[in-house]
Amino acid sequence: MIDVIIAGGGPTGLMLAGELRLHGLRVLVLEREAEPTPVVRALGLHARSVEVMDQRGLLGRFLAHGRQYPLGGFFAGISKPSPERLDTAHPYVLGIPQPITDRLLAERATELGAELRRGRELVGVEQDEAGITAELADGTLLRSRYLVGCDGGRSTVRKLLGVGFPGEPARTETLLGEMEVTEDAATVAATVAEVRKTQPRFGLGPLDEGVYRVVVPAAGVSEDRTVPPPLEEFKQRLRTFAGTDFGAHSPRWLSRFGDATRLAERYRVGRALLAGDAAHVHPPTGGQGLNLGVQDAFNLGWKLAAEINGWAPEGLLDSYQTERHPVAADVLDNTRAQMELLSAEPGPRSVRRLVSELMDFDEVNRYLIEKITATGIRYDFGGGHELLGRRMRDVKLGRGRLYELMHHGRGLLLDRTGRLSVAGWADRVEHVVDDFEEPDVPAMLLRPDGHVAWVGDDQPELVERLPTWFGAAG
Repeated sequence: MIDVIIAGGGPTGLMLAGELRLHGLRVLVLEREAEPTPVVRALGLHARSVEVMDQRGLLGRFLAHGRQYPLGGFFAGISKPSPERLDTAHPYVLGIPQPITDRLLAERATELGAELRRGRELVGVEQDEAGITAELADGTLLRSRYLVGCDGGRSTVRKLLGVGFPGEPARTETLLGEMEVTEDAATVAATVAEVRKTQPRFGLGPLDEGVYRVVVPAAGVSEDRTVPPPLEEFKQRLRTFAGTDFGAHSPRWLSRFGDATRLAERYRVGRALLAGDAAHVHPPTGGQGLNLGVQDAFNLGWKLAAEINGWAPEGLLDSYQTERHPVAADVLDNTRAQMELLSAEPGPRSVRRLVSELMDFDEVNRYLIEKITATGIRYDFGGGHELLGRRMRDVKLGRGRLYELMHHGRGLLLDRTGRLSVAGWADRVEHVVDDFEEPDVPAMLLRPDGHVAWVGDDQPELVERLPTWFGAAG
């Protein structure tokens, strides 16, 4: 029997497939599209997602195809310098087109042994106490222990499970595409700068020689955003805002997106779960969507593996929703706020000026950057040390770096005392005795996703905490 069927071969599904394979599960990814899409929906990875890739030994692959950019300007496009001394070893945005991210994650998942089947559409789901039966459009029936819907905002899995998806429908729509222009680069840049003084949702950014990524507000909300807009619609909207269509021609691809904001009522129905856009949709402001999905997968992977492998403590799998649902709700709120600040109306423009002034205060700027990059997230692990629930940034050890120890997806006890032990949990938790300059703690227990589960130097306290995340001693 297949351990986990993943519906959807985008970044969330592929990240999850790799995480599950680290724990030896049999994983099948079903992707409806026969070929990878060339559409560049997302442009890069924020700091927390960069950390995730580093924790799994993948960052080198991404750095080879990406470009590092400063962190300023990601909250509603308000340009401010990046705060100093951010709590991360990766204080940058890694610019990398989504098709490349998809390809790298697919390569990783298949290298680890996951199976990826393209051109396979899931149309039915039935579950019982022993597992799930998935029906494909061609009539094929597949049996698995669990199923995860990573199949986007129009998720078939979510609909089949009957999970509510409350929120607001799209009120505005934006055209997005890549195309060549005949206008010279200096004129394009000057015109865009002038238009953006009153219309922040407008932009033409150079890619290759003569090719630009074009973003322009649409005239209304289309009935079916799966139908690409024609080039003439782009040209008309460019002329409306800029007085010129810049000689746009020869599009690589054209698409449209709206600002619908919805959050699934629950992330789990028995043996079926939701992740990524299947669980939440929101405007793309701040570039958080792909990152949010990848981080869902990073949270879910080790927990689902623990459940299937038989050592998960009670409630561990349900903690996926407990931890990630509030994170998504916060992203929905901050993207709503950003969309208001991007409005061309006089009232929102006044608020935008006020927020821009407030962001001159370092604490405000830092708070918003941590929100966008997800480095400020703290899960509720109860009272105790200030590090509890936070993810640990990469730190230098006496023999290398912290993240180099986390490539295999296991828990980690980092111990500078040399007096502690994880006997009984050694198959799930690495014990590394080494020195580290920061943080100033004697030892810390990290979950497989890098969040701090315990801090101290008392062996009985450690033994009391280990079962919370790693089950009973073996």
